[in-house]
Amino acid sequence: MGRIQLKQVQKKFGDVEVIPPLDLEINDGEFVVFVGPSGCGKSTLLRLIAGLEDTTSGTIEIDGEDATGLPPAKRRLAMVFQSYALYPHMSVRKNIAFPMKMAKMSQEEQDKRIASAAKALNLTDYLDRRPGQLSGGQRQRVAIGRAIVREPAAFLFDEPLSNLDAALRVGMRMEISELHKKLDTTMVYVTHDQVEAMTMANKIVVLQAGVIEQVGSPLELYRTPRNKFVGGFIGSPKMNQMEGPEAAKHNATTIGIRPEHIAVSDTTGDWKGTVGVSERLGSDTFFHVNVDGFAEPLTVRATGDVAMGHGDTIYLTPDPALIHKFDDKGLRIE
Repeated sequence: MGRIQLKQVQKKFGDVEVIPPLDLEINDGEFVVFVGPSGCGKSTLLRLIAGLEDTTSGTIEIDGEDATGLPPAKRRLAMVFQSYALYPHMSVRKNIAFPMKMAKMSQEEQDKRIASAAKALNLTDYLDRRPGQLSGGQRQRVAIGRAIVREPAAFLFDEPLSNLDAALRVGMRMEISELHKKLDTTMVYVTHDQVEAMTMANKIVVLQAGVIEQVGSPLELYRTPRNKFVGGFIGSPKMNQMEGPEAAKHNATTIGIRPEHIAVSDTTGDWKGTVGVSERLGSDTFFHVNVDGFAEPLTVRATGDVAMGHGDTIYLTPDPALIHKFDDKGLRIE
């Protein structure tokens, strides 16, 4: 079991409130991602759950039991950090075994759990190597293996992929997602990368300044963002947002349209603009378009390699069914 409930949990550092009182429910077996910009409180919230920070007020329950005052070792949670924190003089086997050795587990049980974790993480052939002989992705898998053998109620990941290069990040993203399906254990994952959040999570928690802006599935947040902040944060490239006369036509203070929901033409369309920078990725082309009357350039995503370049005239037509409307407080208008 790995159900975690936060009830009016608050955190202050001195007189500074970094987490205003909040409620959150993480169900058993979910893959929950905390996402938001730097300084939004996501890592602090994870550390409160882990017991690495004391709550100022409120309660944290794990499987229905009050864990607010429990030390980290008693919470049945396993944390994987951004830094691998491996012992360089120990073999992979001994690094994975370390928490079991501290718990005075029998050697037979240690060997059984090491073999199982190594198989799940494709580390069986590396058990007798030292961390210095491994790649960054392999070292991160060792750190995860050390967490697995504890058989925790939930895993807590604090930006575990941020030290890896782009290719390794994609590979590890898939490996952690696959591991979640194998273990069927609750995972709580912190990242500033909304692509990681969208591709890995069952449930995303979007944070800003310690406040939960929205909780939902990736597609819920993408399709029906609760406010301008969520709309602009979720999605890559981010949603275009416009104010002024164009928004007023839709009885809104701000309208939003995603780059992939704008049709491109070189002859006709609702908005006439001039192409600025083009980013050609083969499968897609991203145009940054200057449109008269709009304060910011629009980002447009076109499929394939579209034959337009810097300075060309371009016509854009947003899909009217996919325009997002927000009021003067930034909240979604249905």
